[in-house]
Amino acid sequence: MRQLLKICMMTLVLCATAKAQEKLPLKLIATIPMPGFTGDFDHFGLDLKGNRLFLASEDQKTVEVFDLRTGERIHSIKGFGQPLTMAYLAESNRLIVADGGDTDAVELVDCKDYKIIDTLKLGQGVDHSAYNPLNGYFYVENGGGPDAKVHSLTIIDTKPFKKIGEISGLPGNSNEGMIIDHEGKKLYVNLTGTDEVGVIDLNTRQLIAKWPLPDTHVAHAIALDEANHRLFTATRKPSQFIVFNTDTGKVVTALPCVGVNSDMWLDLARKRIYVTGSETASVFEQRDADHYEHVAEVPTAYRAKSSLFVPGLKRLYVADSGKGKPDAKLALQIFEVQ
Repeated sequence: MRQLLKICMMTLVLCATAKAQEKLPLKLIATIPMPGFTGDFDHFGLDLKGNRLFLASEDQKTVEVFDLRTGERIHSIKGFGQPLTMAYLAESNRLIVADGGDTDAVELVDCKDYKIIDTLKLGQGVDHSAYNPLNGYFYVENGGGPDAKVHSLTIIDTKPFKKIGEISGLPGNSNEGMIIDHEGKKLYVNLTGTDEVGVIDLNTRQLIAKWPLPDTHVAHAIALDEANHRLFTATRKPSQFIVFNTDTGKVVTALPCVGVNSDMWLDLARKRIYVTGSETASVFEQRDADHYEHVAEVPTAYRAKSSLFVPGLKRLYVADSGKGKPDAKLALQIFEVQ
């Protein structure tokens, strides 16, 4: 009798958990363990047509390749110093990777043989990047350092794979997330050294505006809603989701969000924004351009800060990292939009 009661209680708990999951805007549909991996994962790359997902593994010095639909890990690309950010070049079936640490270079990978085929050395502090598919230009942060007052973005033409210019004199010693508008005219960047969002004119290669953060620091994640003239950023100290009016540079609203955030995605079809950080993903709904509501904190995992949203598949891919926690279980999580 006692055993039967125990089974009934466990069934009720499982049913309640399943119901709670169904009500959340994101449902976990797969977890792919990555045994033997340690430290942080950084950012993702996407080959939608080829059904591949790329993920930077900093400690392993590799870029891991996954099947986009099943989540199966299918290859490990070696030879990096500290892979961080990347972009997939569909026309040439190549991957361009910002390789930081002591390497401070940009690597070009042949995605047929999964081998590094060329390298461009840059200044110290290589980290974040942004790709403009309209002209094939890749913008890479570098030239900073612990004591630097300014840093730069090196411009690489990915077709001949060569440096063609630089956006210099950006304030602070580093930046975080960057995003380019769909017309390829402006680049928005989190200037972490000065707690501002910078706006760069890509034609003149000049910083044309700086928008101060509202009593917050260390902005990481960034996303753009061009239809409503809004830019979203997320900070870590304190953890805030902040909305800017891109016409005026003024803050529209700010709401608490998940900490240790690194990525943010706009789901246009559902008017939602997903911010990923440690332990949860914060989900916001856009009522209109000026009004936003926090609707859920979806459980993820320790330091699950890096993510990629694929609208066509209605999926959010999340990397569970392990920096600072020896017993952390590193994995790739796949969530389905509800």
